[in-house]
Amino acid sequence: MVVEESEGGNMSLNLKYISLGVLVFQTTSLVLTMRYSRTFKEEGPRYLASTAVVIAEVMKITACLLLVYKDSSYSLKALNRVLQDEIINKPMDTLKLAIPSGIYTLQNNLLYVALSNLDAATYQVTYQLKVLTTAFFSVTMLGKNLGLYQWLSLLTLMAGVTLVQWPTDTMEESKQELTASSQFVGVIAVLTACLSSGFAGVYFEKILKGTKQSVWIRNIQLGLH
Repeated sequence: MVVEESEGGNMSLNLKYISLGVLVFQTTSLVLTMRYSRTFKEEGPRYLASTAVVIAEVMKITACLLLVYKDSSYSLKALNRVLQDEIINKPMDTLKLAIPSGIYTLQNNLLYVALSNLDAATYQVTYQLKVLTTAFFSVTMLGKNLGLYQWLSLLTLMAGVTLVQWPTDTMEESKQELTASSQFVGVIAVLTACLSSGFAGVYFEKILKGTKQSVWIRNIQLGLH
């Protein structure tokens, strides 16, 4: 019995590390892919950032529908009943998500603007300021308390972002193609995205805590806006 519990605990721990590794790979590859797609020089017009955002939302809604379908015991009838009861028959609940939905749309478009005007490394590090904004809104909107080590970690994060933005000779060589104005636009875009990400994330968490609906249903409502 003890051996079985130990094996189950090890499997759960391994799954967490695997999930963390996949998340790191996905986040890093996404930034590099977005950066390459926005800066690659070729003939013809570049794709619209809004088009990419819409396609991403459609894919998210599709994934959430599949998960709700799975939770409904793979029954189309049960899936239709859940969608009708939780979304169609509750228009006010769906309307509540118009605010975070609009903010997320703005944020996603700003990320494309930022990656078009910053190198991938600077963007990736600066965008981590969303941790700071999320902590701020968690304290002010949800009433959470942060410990001393958590605040020190946030201050260390701010110091790291400041050092990344500090100009050096090697950075000057790598940023010859980026003008000062474009870098300024990129920094403003990513900082605005950090603020919107923190607010929308905490607002969405506050809504989730006050409802019995699954996170998949809430994500479908979010995407429909």
